[in-house]
Amino acid sequence: MEFELSSEMRELQLSVRHLAQAKIKPRAREIDATGDYPQDIFDEFQKADLLGLCIPEEYGGSGAGIMGLTLAIEEVTKYSNVLGLMLLLTRLPTGPIMIAGNEEQKQKYLPGIARGTQRAAFCLSESGAGSDVAGMRTRAIEDPDHEGRFLLSGTKCWISGGMQADWLVVFAKVGDPTSRLHTGIWGFIVDAHAEGVTRPRVDRKMGVKGIDTTEIVFDNVAVGPRDLIGGGFALAMESLNAMRPIVAARGIGLAEGALMYATQYVKERQAFTKTIAEFQGIQWEIAKCATEIEAARLLTYRAAWLADQGKYTKEYVPMLSMAKYFASEVAVKASRLALQLLGAAGYMEDHPTEQYYRDAPQLTIVEGTSQVQLGLIARGVLSRDLWWD
Repeated sequence: MEFELSSEMRELQLSVRHLAQAKIKPRAREIDATGDYPQDIFDEFQKADLLGLCIPEEYGGSGAGIMGLTLAIEEVTKYSNVLGLMLLLTRLPTGPIMIAGNEEQKQKYLPGIARGTQRAAFCLSESGAGSDVAGMRTRAIEDPDHEGRFLLSGTKCWISGGMQADWLVVFAKVGDPTSRLHTGIWGFIVDAHAEGVTRPRVDRKMGVKGIDTTEIVFDNVAVGPRDLIGGGFALAMESLNAMRPIVAARGIGLAEGALMYATQYVKERQAFTKTIAEFQGIQWEIAKCATEIEAARLLTYRAAWLADQGKYTKEYVPMLSMAKYFASEVAVKASRLALQLLGAAGYMEDHPTEQYYRDAPQLTIVEGTSQVQLGLIARGVLSRDLWWD
């Protein structure tokens, strides 16, 4: 059993750490304040070859896998959760193609993401079908005038990166939209600028500002047979399963950033003739939080290793979900502790603690809420997918 990163992974970790300190740390507060898309940081990621970390070398990526992307996102998110999301979006929409796409689709869509010449988004959630994926109403019907072509209609909500996307992976029902049969849900690749695709609304968010989430409407959008992805509902779930460590990485990065900032503050802040850090009660809170961060890291790195082995099917769901659940909850706890350690100052925009505090709750909601993760973990124990003898 190894607990050390390979030399290649360690080198990647350190290079992203230096980039984050030099380029992201000085920009993080401005990005949050303006909400403008940080194209300059995207360009930095492109120059550093970070946009293809999880994409195999044969499709223009670096082949660092989910573990490599996890390490990069952890470093970036110490200063900006939104820029962790920017990197995450190189894997979320490409995942279904890498898992179930054919060779033509991989050659067509993956290299542009790796090079940074294209961006994509993942369209699954709807206003009445977030956690309840089977309740989606977006529908694909066969075009009576063109054999093999489908017409896609419906509305997807809360789509991260939807405004910048060049293409979309969209899940829709083929047949009766009221049916809850999993076999009726298929995946489609859609040109984001195709006729019938509109983005009528950009969401106003509490945090994670800088990459918009948007509503995307499909009105009889034509999708040819070459852009149909096999796998259906199972593909959507496996794609999300493989993403658990990547979302978890945002959690541990945010928790680390918040605790590091607060720890430095309490070492300098004087109260009652000594620094706040000298009080045992403060030390204990820091110690508990640091322990939880390290526990989250072990769960996350194991989950990344599993996903890179292709182990994101049903029997591995409990271990993947544990990483996402625990790391995102630790992010919330750490951000709250950091704010509390700074006291009134932590509530003010003079310090990034209030930004950490606003950004962290998003992680407990996206790509499966904490409650959904708990249900998946419990189901795994009850079915003995996770068992100890």
